[in-house]
Amino acid sequence: MNFWNVFLNSIKLPNKKAMFQLNRVGLDIAIFYILFILLITSIPSFIHNLTDLDSFGSDMNIVFTLIYFFIFYYLPLTIIVFGVIFLTSYVGKIVSKIVNRKLHYSLLWKITAFTITIPFLLYTIISIFFTVNDSYLLIAFIYSIVLLCRMILHYPRKRN
Repeated sequence: MNFWNVFLNSIKLPNKKAMFQLNRVGLDIAIFYILFILLITSIPSFIHNLTDLDSFGSDMNIVFTLIYFFIFYYLPLTIIVFGVIFLTSYVGKIVSKIVNRKLHYSLLWKITAFTITIPFLLYTIISIFFTVNDSYLLIAFIYSIVLLCRMILHYPRKRN
């Protein structure tokens, strides 16, 4: 499944058909998809750093600005997002045990990774025009947990 189909199915979540299509996607595709979404999400901030003449490093060469942006913005953002995905997946594992569903952590991690598409695209569109507050991240985290819980309920119960 290519990135475009993954993107379209992740937009359709928690649709049952889209969810089961995304279950067939490999974990490597899911990781590259997250990295690609994060790259798109960080473009408005990169443009802001290039156009802001009062910021630190505004007189740097474009190559150094790109390296600086990658090391001090994109890399920490990636680490934080992967940490939040791991945390959300553990919450999903707890919820799946409570509602008696047999779901493996790797599957929960993958579907959690696809739930971040809509909040990150909204963040990208909003941050082009306005400065986005950090409370948006909490809203995106809650959205991912609610969406994950709804998707967990689509799976059948464990047999005793």
